[in-house]
Formats: sequence, C-alpha cells, structure tokens
Amino acid sequence: MLIIVCYDVSTETAAGRRRLRRVAKVCESTGQRVQKSVFECRVELAGFEELERRLLLEIDPAQDCLRLYRLPDTRGAEVREHGRFRAVDFDAPLVL
Repeated sequence: MLIIVCYDVSTETAAGRRRLRRVAKVCESTGQRVQKSVFECRVELAGFEELERRLLLEIDPAQDCLRLYRLPDTRGAEVREHGRFRAVDFDAPLVL
C-alpha cells in the first residue's frame, strides 16, 4: 500500500528542531521525500504500523501535527506532478 506522511513540527525551540530532524530521518528510512514535509512510502500493513509507531515516538502531540494517509489500492490512481521534482515510480523496474 502507498502511505502519504505529512507533518508539521514546531521549530521554535532547539528541541523542536531536533524533533523535526528525527521525524525526517524516520520518514527517509522508509520512503521518498516529495515535498519538504511530505513523504511517499510503499509498505505492507506491518510496515505501516511500525512507521506510525516510530513517528509517534518522535513528535510532541501538544506542539506538532502528524498525518498518515493510507491508500490501500493505488491501481488506477493518478498523481499529477508539476515543477522540478519527479518522484520515483515504485512500480517501475529498478535500473542501476
């Protein structure tokens, strides 16, 4: 399934800036950054639950916002991209 992770971490304090870096590292370990605070991750259900658990350990719910969108069947889904960034197609052949 495809997971979209969006977050907004308060960076007004040094602790908030550290949380922001830790949240980004968790997301980078699982998916690809498509915008500054938005990641696309291709995972199975267990991977989704693990990702959510790891992210919840990093944020401060009183100051930060975390949203995870689970898209279980992306067949026929359409993503329109505009601008410089082009995401990696998870379903395309891997060429090294």
